[in-house]
Amino acid sequence: MWLSDMQKIGVGLTATGLFFMFLGVLLFFDSGLLAIGNILFLSGLTLVIGFNKTIAFFMRKQKILGTVCFIGGIFIVFLKWPVVGMMVELFGFINLFGDFFPVVIGFLRKMPVIGPILNLPGIAQIVNRISGTRLPV
Repeated sequence: MWLSDMQKIGVGLTATGLFFMFLGVLLFFDSGLLAIGNILFLSGLTLVIGFNKTIAFFMRKQKILGTVCFIGGIFIVFLKWPVVGMMVELFGFINLFGDFFPVVIGFLRKMPVIGPILNLPGIAQIVNRISGTRLPV
């Protein structure tokens, strides 16, 4: 798959945003790191799929509750309530991006180190139940 230069920058911003959010949670919900991570994630997502498609994605009728919770959680983090903001944001994230989880799980199952771990009997049942996927044939 070929990516344009803007999309490559977007992938980098999205990955950096996820890293900052992970680091913010790891450092006991540091609101500064979480806010920077949110900004980088949203700007990277916009560069990857384009401005119009980003607006269309967030404004879909069936995803409006997820959008309100996700954006509301970001604003709560900006207001220095990081734990509450991340909970609201996580609920919105799951509602917005939950359709992509089976695709991500399927991709991870094909990776060299992670795949065999995800296909272990006990772990596979848990992952299948959470994501709604099945073991590859």
